[in-house]
Amino acid sequence: MLANSRFNPTSGIIDFWHEFRKPNPFRIPFLMASMVPFGLIFWWLSGETLYKDPERPTITYITTFDPSRSDAEIAASNEANQEVKDLREEKYEDLAERKRELYKALGAAAGMDVEEIDRRGQEAREAELAEQRAELDAMFGRAPSDSGSDDGASESAESTEGAGAGAESSAP
Repeated sequence: MLANSRFNPTSGIIDFWHEFRKPNPFRIPFLMASMVPFGLIFWWLSGETLYKDPERPTITYITTFDPSRSDAEIAASNEANQEVKDLREEKYEDLAERKRELYKALGAAAGMDVEEIDRRGQEAREAELAEQRAELDAMFGRAPSDSGSDDGASESAESTEGAGAGAESSAP
């Protein structure tokens, strides 16, 4: 099959051999000159590059804070940062509420039951918040009732006061 193909190199090799056998005084220099590019490419590809190991970095821990700060300065800084965080969260909640109001108006204009949609959205937000709390409780090893909600803390305080006063417990 290769003999009948147009990509057969036999005729090219035979033609090269006939030209090379002719008594031409430049045939060897031309052959050498044609081999130089391939020789350079092979020499370049066979080169080995060694890279020096990088220096071990010197680790400097938090340099933005003065290491000689007192506990009062640290607490004041934390309170200021907490105020900024609370303001950001309040802005985010206001923006989310504004978006909900706009979507309610759009839904009402389109003839949708916006109260049902709002109820579903509220349930989804509450479920997401409960999931986040459960994840944090699991991460910090707290019981689900210790998740930091004020309602749960007051209920547990009331139940311990009632149990301490001699009230019977209905625990299984």
